[in-house]
Amino acid sequence: MQINGATVLVTGGNRGLGKALVEEFLDRGAKTVYAGARDPSTVTEPRAVPFALDVTDHASVEQAAARAGDVTLVVNNAGIDLHRPSLIDDDRAGIERVFRTNVFGVLDVTRAFVPVLDRNGGGHVLNVASVLSWLPSGAYGATKAAVWSVTNHLRRELAPRGIGVTGLYVAYLDTDMSAHVTQPKNDPRAVARAAVDGIEADADEVLADEFTKSVRAALGGDPTALLG
Repeated sequence: MQINGATVLVTGGNRGLGKALVEEFLDRGAKTVYAGARDPSTVTEPRAVPFALDVTDHASVEQAAARAGDVTLVVNNAGIDLHRPSLIDDDRAGIERVFRTNVFGVLDVTRAFVPVLDRNGGGHVLNVASVLSWLPSGAYGATKAAVWSVTNHLRRELAPRGIGVTGLYVAYLDTDMSAHVTQPKNDPRAVARAAVDGIEADADEVLADEFTKSVRAALGGDPTALLG
């Protein structure tokens, strides 16, 4: 899919990787980029269209699809992390909130916008996942593993409708969400460039850094061995 002239919706487009993606799409000639956020006043990129969207609120998602009827590319970027590793000891309500945002948010937004993409002659969906799709890391990793599976299923289901689906997998990013992390972090803008390259190449997966590539390659063995 060509980005030049496309109309793009980026969920969580107000900060971090989402903001970097918004900027990258605009720099590549996107006609319109809707930057989705619970509070659209937090969108600071002046070239973007601030867009009220809460991916955990079904009514908000449906309203977004009704308002943005010109979208040809959907980017499911919005996500949250509990920053705690236990599926046993963590609060169940918190775990449900992570799944509601990271998994059902992706699915609900995609389901709402597929008819829009159909009406516009097809298009593309980018789902932002993580290297933790393949490594044990509590609720967050479990949700990203689910996003990996959902992405693969959507790719098969949507291909006959002329809608491509790409999964983006990346290790730690230098964003607010990973401010507590002391390990090396990726530049969000570099990851955004790789993601947009992948969309334009109709890639099934974009592996944005060397660690992610090594983990993905190890899936035939035991990826937990990479944890040391």
